[in-house]
Amino acid sequence: MAGYTEAELLAKVSAAAGNMRTFYKQDFINYRGRTSDTGEICTEVIARWCCDNLGRFDSIPQITRGTSYKTAGHDGTTDAERSNREEERIAMEMFRQGELPLVGKVLDYQTPLKNKRADDAGKIDLLAWDGGLLRILELKKPDSGETMLRCVLEGETYRRTVDRKKLLRDFALPEHAAVMACPFVFLRGAQWEEMQEDRPELKRLMERLGSQALYIRKENGKYIVGG
Repeated sequence: MAGYTEAELLAKVSAAAGNMRTFYKQDFINYRGRTSDTGEICTEVIARWCCDNLGRFDSIPQITRGTSYKTAGHDGTTDAERSNREEERIAMEMFRQGELPLVGKVLDYQTPLKNKRADDAGKIDLLAWDGGLLRILELKKPDSGETMLRCVLEGETYRRTVDRKKLLRDFALPEHAAVMACPFVFLRGAQWEEMQEDRPELKRLMERLGSQALYIRKENGKYIVGG
């Protein structure tokens, strides 16, 4: 991305905000450059807009599945070899591992949000339960080029899309349990590198949303969460 002034970038943001359900998918969410006039990091401009317009996220419609969020047949092996998405394969490996430090037991992977085929909604990469908190984990592969802002907004969109009460009920969890959306990214990946930089607006947005970045590494065939 090159050549956009701050005003031009914010105009694109405002236009896309007409449909907050797809806001996280916009190409400008992954801009890694700076504005041509102020020299500010583009994602910082967008994160500040999000902080100033948090109420816009309330327009994301909730989808209630008629069937269970817990998908029959998810055993961590089915179609694992045929999957051409690295993130799906990693998610299945984590499911087979069972317990992950800091996040607890992995309950499921690729949890569907759609109720009907026409619904514009993705799938939750991973669900993990630590005995008191259910985490919606937005997983990115080690070499993902997506921005941390994209990870945060995608996870938050899924958190608002899912029917929280039914999700907890389908997995036999306490009805008043908290549900948090967390970027789940690899240590020393592009998203981790962003978080080592001066990104006050991104960090403020994450604090406002209650989003906690979690970092993964793999040692001796096991996934470990933490720095």
